[in-house]
Formats: sequence, C-alpha cells, structure tokens
Amino acid sequence: MAGRPLGAARRNQVGVLRRASTRTHVYTVLRRAIVSLELPPGQALSENELAARYSVSRTPVREALIRLADDGLVEVVPQLGTFVSRISVRDVVEVQFIRETLERASLPHAIKRVSAADEKRLRRLLDEQEEAELEGDLQHWFTTDESIHRSLLEIGGHPKIWPIVSSAKAHLDRVRMLTLPDPGLLHELHSQHRDIVESVIAKDRRQADQILRRHLRLAVDLLEALEAEHPDYFLLDADDA
Repeated sequence: MAGRPLGAARRNQVGVLRRASTRTHVYTVLRRAIVSLELPPGQALSENELAARYSVSRTPVREALIRLADDGLVEVVPQLGTFVSRISVRDVVEVQFIRETLERASLPHAIKRVSAADEKRLRRLLDEQEEAELEGDLQHWFTTDESIHRSLLEIGGHPKIWPIVSSAKAHLDRVRMLTLPDPGLLHELHSQHRDIVESVIAKDRRQADQILRRHLRLAVDLLEALEAEHPDYFLLDADDA
C-alpha cells in the first residue's frame, strides 16, 4: 500500500504545532489576565467572547480554561457557567510558606557565589524597578520584582526552584497585585529589594535573611485588610473560618 506523501505529513505536523502553539498562547494570556486582575475574581467567562477577543476558535479557549481550572484559577459551576475563581486564603498562606522556605534556604548560597557580573545585573533590575515606580507602570514593576527574586535563586545555584514556585503562586500573585496600587507600599517593597541586594553584595547573611523574611511575609500580613476591602474577591476556606 502506498504511503502518505511526505508533504502531507509535514503539513499535518505543522498544523499540530500551530494548534499547540495557539493553545499555549491562549492559556498564557488568560492566566496573565487573571493574575493581573484584568479578569477579577468572580468574573464570568464566555468561550465565545474570549474566542472573539483573542481571534481564535472556541477549542483552544476551552482547552485553556480546562488547564486554568486545574491550576485553581477558573471554576466551572454546573448550569451556571465558568468563572474566575476567588482567591483561596489557604492557598496564599501555604504557597507563601513554601516560597519563603526555598528562597531563604538559597540565600546563603547566593551570598557566597555573587559575582561582579551578578551585582551589575541586580543593580540594573533595581534601576528598572525604580523607573517603573516613577512612571506608575505596575505591570513592569511586577515583572522586575519577579526578575529580582528569580535572579537571586539563579545566583545561588538553584535555577529550577523559580519555575516550580512561579507555577504554584497564582493566588499569592493576585494578592500582591492588590497591594501594588498603594504608592507607599510600592516604595517600601522597592526599598526592601534594594536592601536585600545590598546585603547580599556585602555578604551580610543575617541582615539579608531578616529583610527577605519580612519582605516575603508582607502579602500575608496584609491579607486581613485586603479581605475586608475586597470581600467578594476572597474564598475563605472552612478551616480558616
């Protein structure tokens, strides 16, 4: 029996890759919209509207929503529809604990290994963050925040930790996004970043750890006030209640 033409096989392969790329793209932009609060907790989600918004068919949107449901960012309510999930207080507390444990454990290694090139890289990120603060660009500020913490883990020789933490901290990130519009808090967070970096460069392990611990706990410390301000955004788990 004659085999399928090579050109047809290649076209099929390209089609598969394009579909996979589209699914990944839709998932990424939807996840970013949820984490940034562009799509706030409780927001109803329509496959048709999202497909039109991103100029794709309903299939990649449906598949992206399934992945987001697995991530705990989307909730499907039978006979009612699909909604952006509310922020789980329990999830925020647990992920913050995991993140703090891993980042503090890596910090002594970063202090031991930090180089002149690393110092230059960290200072550049701090300057970028300060500029984003002055311009009121919260999204870029958030991006530099991520880059600073990821860089410290990489300098410490633990580059695989950040992807693990990043994939798990979506609820925590939404809490962090709620705090960013406060200019005083934004400045405090940036000052803490600068103090952490300066302590790492000066190889002051005790001070670096103290500031990092305080810095990473800030979001959880503000949870009660944020819940009071945005009660519809939070899911209070039964055990927490």
